[in-house]
Amino acid sequence: MTPRLKELYFKEIQPSLKEKFGFKNIYMTPNLEKVVINMGLGLDGNDSKIIKSCEQDLASIGGQKPVLTKFKKSISNFKTRKGTNAGLKVTLRKNKMYEFIDRLVNIALPRIKDFRGLSSNGFDKFGNYTFGIKEHIIFPEVNFDKVDKIRGLDITIVINSQSNDHSFELLKKLNFPFKNKGDN
Repeated sequence: MTPRLKELYFKEIQPSLKEKFGFKNIYMTPNLEKVVINMGLGLDGNDSKIIKSCEQDLASIGGQKPVLTKFKKSISNFKTRKGTNAGLKVTLRKNKMYEFIDRLVNIALPRIKDFRGLSSNGFDKFGNYTFGIKEHIIFPEVNFDKVDKIRGLDITIVINSQSNDHSFELLKKLNFPFKNKGDN
C-alpha cells in the first residue's frame, strides 16, 4: 500500500510544480531523496543502558534500527575521543520516508509547545532542509513514561532540486509550517 503523501506528491504536487516553474519535463521537478534523523548523545555516549533506550526511541520514531555513529577525531574542548560513541542516526528512503514526513507534519510538529513555525533559513546551498527539535517526545510512538531524559533530534530532508526556492516550494506544498517572513 502506497503512503498517502506519496500519492499526493505524484498526482497533485509534482504536476503543479512543473507548471509553476515552467519545467519541460516532470522529472525536472524537485523531489525527496531521503530523510536523515540524528540524535546526539553527548556525554551519555559511554553508557550502554542510555544508548539502548535512545536506540529504542529512535527505532520507534523512524521505523527502522538506528546506526551508532562515532567521533572521527578527538577535540579536547568538547571532551570527545576518537572512536567513542557520538550519537544515533536513521536514514529513511522511499515509503518509510513519506510516512515519516506525513507523521511529522500532521502529528508531531503541532504537538510542540509554543510552536510558531519552522524557520526558512534551514536550507543549504544544495536545496536540502535541516531543522532541530528540542524534545523527541513529541512523537506519539515514544512512550513518555519510559523516557529517562528528553533529547533533541536533528532532521535533514535531502531534496533533489535546482535551487532553494524550488525546495522551499516543495516543502510548502507538503504542508510544512514555515514562519512568515515578518514574524519573529
